[in-house]
Amino acid sequence: MLDIKPEDGLPEHHLPPSPPQARRGRLLVVDDEDGPRMSLKVIFKDEYDIFLASDGPTAIALAQQHKIDVAVLDVRMSGMSGIEVLERLRYLDPDIKGVMMTAFETTDTMRQALKLRACDYINKPFDLSTMRAAVSSAMQRHTFETELHDNAEKLQALVAELQNQKIQEQIANTRGDIYASIIHDINGPLTVISGFLQLLNQRFGNATRLEAEDVELLKDRLKTITRQATNCIEISRRYLGLLRRQADDTPHVAVNQLLQDLSHLLQTHPSLPGHSFTVTPLTEDIGARINGTDLIQVLLNLAVNAFQASPRGQSVQIEAKTLHQSMNLNQFKDGPNSRVLNLERFDNLGPLLELRVLDNGPGISSELLPKIFQPYFTTKGPSRGTGLGLNIVQRLVKEANGLLHLETHVGRGTTISLYLPAAPIGR
Repeated sequence: MLDIKPEDGLPEHHLPPSPPQARRGRLLVVDDEDGPRMSLKVIFKDEYDIFLASDGPTAIALAQQHKIDVAVLDVRMSGMSGIEVLERLRYLDPDIKGVMMTAFETTDTMRQALKLRACDYINKPFDLSTMRAAVSSAMQRHTFETELHDNAEKLQALVAELQNQKIQEQIANTRGDIYASIIHDINGPLTVISGFLQLLNQRFGNATRLEAEDVELLKDRLKTITRQATNCIEISRRYLGLLRRQADDTPHVAVNQLLQDLSHLLQTHPSLPGHSFTVTPLTEDIGARINGTDLIQVLLNLAVNAFQASPRGQSVQIEAKTLHQSMNLNQFKDGPNSRVLNLERFDNLGPLLELRVLDNGPGISSELLPKIFQPYFTTKGPSRGTGLGLNIVQRLVKEANGLLHLETHVGRGTTISLYLPAAPIGR
């Protein structure tokens, strides 16, 4: 094999890259006597980067400037003792490993060294092989713990990434369910149109003239067909609008129409049987500054969560209200029966929309309350949900700069109030 060098004519940037070299270990030697310091420098200079300090303040300053792996410290020094220096070093960096050495071994100093998790305790004058073994062991322990810590961080980052991906998939799945319901809503009027057209074709397809009563029947059926066709157009336009975000990234949706759509979704939801619900719209419609499908998803998750909180039949109410002024945020505080989410990012400028989801279910205990918005937390059985519903609610409310306030009482039910920036329809 040829040994090709840059001077042989091959450009240097064409040479194969050298593998990255691992950083050499860094050894700090702290002793107020020159002899031991220089001896340790000679012993370890070919293996580690050596830093020398004759007193505690110098050692601490070096540790502030450089990432030290292992420190070899004399226990008895003028000024700060080796024990005190190790304590300060470990305060700066808990991963620093210490090897203590002394000519005056006492039970008290050994106990203090062990308390600070010193790796070894060596008597002066030290034996060369003993010192090498002690420093090597400390370096290996530092490397192992550092790799363990780094791997733990990488694992946590991976888990967080997978968790976020799972939540995003759940959001997409829920939205897919909503869009499937939209198609179902359009299929309804289309079926009516198709049926009426077939009836009209059967009755008048071969007719050469129409009687007066036939004309009235035809007019009535055409009105129904026109109304159903208009419904299809309105449904498609409405939901296409919900899917598009506005150019200024501040979408808003007509609340009353959205509540009507939500009511249709809940009427056919598999969690509804045995329960009841009512939807109270606004007396005067207003627009909410949130993506429409996100708001449907929030309210749908809250209502379904209320249905599934207990097998016993219960009532769920959804109420809407307009607040024309900003709110006093001091009324919202976490407590044994309440939780507040996104208070710090809430856009508290009137007009505001208040949406409340109330139920008369079992309520939430003070032990479970802090956990309910955590991903994958659920008190339901394995086939009753993923534990992501309320976490998704929290995310979507934050994205809209809204505020969520939950108040619950065991045995009396739960009320969740959602506050969102609002705007007049058409703005």
